[in-house]
Amino acid sequence: MSSSEPRLPSYLGLGSVLGVALCTLWLAVAGHLDLYINPRYSVFTVVLAAVAVPASVAGLVVVARGHGHAHGDEGHDERTGGAARLTRIALGGVAALVTIGVTAAMLVLPPTTLSARTAQQRSVDSATLSDAAGSEAAVSLLGSGSVDTSEYGVKDWAALIRQTTDTTSLVGKKVELSGFVVPGSDGSFTLTRFVISCCAVDAQPVGLAVVTDGGVPDEDQWVTVSGALAANPDQSADARIVIRAAKVTKIAQPKDPYEY
Repeated sequence: MSSSEPRLPSYLGLGSVLGVALCTLWLAVAGHLDLYINPRYSVFTVVLAAVAVPASVAGLVVVARGHGHAHGDEGHDERTGGAARLTRIALGGVAALVTIGVTAAMLVLPPTTLSARTAQQRSVDSATLSDAAGSEAAVSLLGSGSVDTSEYGVKDWAALIRQTTDTTSLVGKKVELSGFVVPGSDGSFTLTRFVISCCAVDAQPVGLAVVTDGGVPDEDQWVTVSGALAANPDQSADARIVIRAAKVTKIAQPKDPYEY
């Protein structure tokens, strides 16, 4: 490809990098970056974005100047020169629109967490979470009265239930957990959280079935469930243990809705 040919991939690529970097910095400043990535990667991501902004701007300037120099050396044909200028203007405009569009969308549209629909699509409490970090030690110590389960989250209990062969040892354990509602088909619901290893793309939903004498809250509603673990009355269900809810309280979505 000669230097006079349009360099659309260069403009679009650099413009996209600039847009993503600006959006990342905005999310960090607004305190929403943790809705998209694991907090342990936040500093690294912000540093990369801060470097990417001036680097991509410099790249766009270099590409634009390269077009100007290349066309300036090709002759003095007025029509060719006019077409070259129009090409540079068009490519620069496209790159600018991509950058402005993506950035404006991030500024205007409020950041949202993953939803119950996403949880259903990704299969709540899949086998991939059976070896969740920290759960193996909890299983081996559960028979001891000294084990403190008060800080266990949805991920910990779900992994514990999946790894325990004799679930009778879990029956009666008191729990108070928060998550969002994924309605079931039988009047129950699944108390669900997303577990993030790296970013929202790899988020895995994990949950516990809840049986309550009250009505099922709306889909995606955040609730705190207080009750005790019990054997699932539905023997045909996949979940062997459910939460027999004594109280279901609606709450606002927490600032950090994910588990890690």
